[in-house]
Amino acid sequence: MQLFYHVGRYFMLTAAVLQRPEKLSIYRRQVLVEMDHLGLNSLGIVAIVSVFMGAVVTIQTAFNTDHPLLPAYAIGFATRQAIILEFSPTVISLILAGKVGSRIASEIGTMRVTEQIDALEIMGVNAASYLILPKIIASLVINPMLVIISMFLGIYGGWMAAAVTDVVPLSNFVYGIIFEFSGFDVFYALIKTLVFAFIIASVSGYYGFYTRGGALEVGHSSTKAVVFSSINIILFNLILTQILLV
Repeated sequence: MQLFYHVGRYFMLTAAVLQRPEKLSIYRRQVLVEMDHLGLNSLGIVAIVSVFMGAVVTIQTAFNTDHPLLPAYAIGFATRQAIILEFSPTVISLILAGKVGSRIASEIGTMRVTEQIDALEIMGVNAASYLILPKIIASLVINPMLVIISMFLGIYGGWMAAAVTDVVPLSNFVYGIIFEFSGFDVFYALIKTLVFAFIIASVSGYYGFYTRGGALEVGHSSTKAVVFSSINIILFNLILTQILLV
């Protein structure tokens, strides 16, 4: 029964969040602030993970496809497909769920336990929309950009691994990267990223908004936000893959 309780309360909160804002100018400024906090501050870890992820995928693919019947360019092709279809949209979103999700939940949770949200509601402000909607919009805008950067850096990391370790000739690797490239793969990855971005911001906002207690409970809400955001990302990854690719 707890599951249905939380699902129902989550959708009720989401409906309140998506109501028309009272003053658009305030929301525009807040969205820009959240894009900086939630997105640009995550660029460093996204870049580092993407480069090494691409390098590891290239090396492992090379050592596990060492067969005379397989063309050499298959390594570059497999690296490109793995990074674009799965690693960049899903793994980066899981990383952002940990970094960004915990920040959102702890920030809103702290405002709840210090009664700042109660003060907003007393003044007639739609606190749910004011606090969570800018974070959702910022995530929907900035997360796809981070994933596109991750795709580029992941493939570049694979190229560097091929150049340094000589597991595959660079000409063959580059040919595999461009071999039968389909723009739908990138479209599919960005659709997943948008869904994951909404999940991260809304689920984390939910656990922060309904925090009760003190500092200890804020920590618990932050942990729950990361856990349930990650679970939902994995679940919707399966669902979207089934819908879009099958």
